[in-house]
Amino acid sequence: QVQLVESGGGLVQAGVSLRLSCAASGLTFSNYVMGWFRQAPGKEREFVAAITRSGGSTYYRDSVKGRFTISRDNAKNTMYLQMNSLKPEDTAVYYCAADFGYYTSSNPDEYDYWGQGTQVTVSS
Repeated sequence: QVQLVESGGGLVQAGVSLRLSCAASGLTFSNYVMGWFRQAPGKEREFVAAITRSGGSTYYRDSVKGRFTISRDNAKNTMYLQMNSLKPEDTAVYYCAADFGYYTSSNPDEYDYWGQGTQVTVSS
């Protein structure tokens, strides 16, 4: 049974940093492209970042480039999202997802497994 479990969310003030983690089990983690998505209240789920199987290539939405860093540790079956200089518009539930593919994708339909999400709230 595949499980993706996010952690690290919280309530923070604008400008600070948070690191999200996504612990995977029940799958061969290194065979999956991994991604982070987020969904704010009343809005559709949107792509945040993705990373290839080896971690050698990453892909970000424009609004987080230079502030967020996606990474993974295949030995620990864990993916991370380091979020710096947080803004109120980053407030959302953040989801991790796994895609049994070779290339990073911003399309949520490409992803096979999803976590339950972790709330990030940034106050101004």
